Amino acid sequence: MLIYAKTHKGLVRPTNQDSLLVSHNLYGVADGMGGHRGGETASRIAVQVVRNLLQGKTPEENTLRIGVDASNRRIFDMQRHELALSGMGTTLTLLWEGRAEMWIAHVGDSRAYLFRDGELICRTEDHSVVGELLRNHMITPDMAKTHPYRSVITRALGTDPTVSPDVLRIEKKLGDVWLICSDGLYNMVEDIDIAEILASLEGEQAADKLLEVALDHGGHDNVSLVLGRVTEVIAP
Repeated sequence: MLIYAKTHKGLVRPTNQDSLLVSHNLYGVADGMGGHRGGETASRIAVQVVRNLLQGKTPEENTLRIGVDASNRRIFDMQRHELALSGMGTTLTLLWEGRAEMWIAHVGDSRAYLFRDGELICRTEDHSVVGELLRNHMITPDMAKTHPYRSVITRALGTDPTVSPDVLRIEKKLGDVWLICSDGLYNMVEDIDIAEILASLEGEQAADKLLEVALDHGGHDNVSLVLGRVTEVIAP
């Protein structure tokens, strides 16, 4: 894929607790939590561990799960043994590009979007209180935007000794555009506006525009994104 990555601390938060992963055919966003030092540490460790374990290997489900599990165990052990890091955790949304397929591993409320044939589809489900309420039809999308628990996630790396990531395999199509982002982007920019930007702009211009609009709409959180376009599909 052709990759363009952006991260910004936003206009309100004093620091950036997001971490990006861009390494050959492995791409991801981690959004840390647990205070200034804890959030930064958790997201950084998450991307470091999966990168070290997965890069150079053939993309497949079991190896992907092993990588996510190792990240979780590393963060959990650190926050358990170091008081200053107690309670830290992070989201992690990964794309691992194979020859003809894309593997997704997902924990938390960062997102992976696929823009294909003019249509934007979120391929991940938010592991959050609001996400579960929406899936159970207990609140509306408009209610979700102002719900008091909209920032509370129900699954994260490092908060428990084990974690169960959502893992998906999606066939690649030439020209597919993938967007991985933290909630600092999609909470500021409506899906319809993301789709319009991806339909009208490409590459660096599209990535810059997404970040610009998130900041123009308030930039209330750290904003991170990895944008990629599929340039090669090799039949198995």
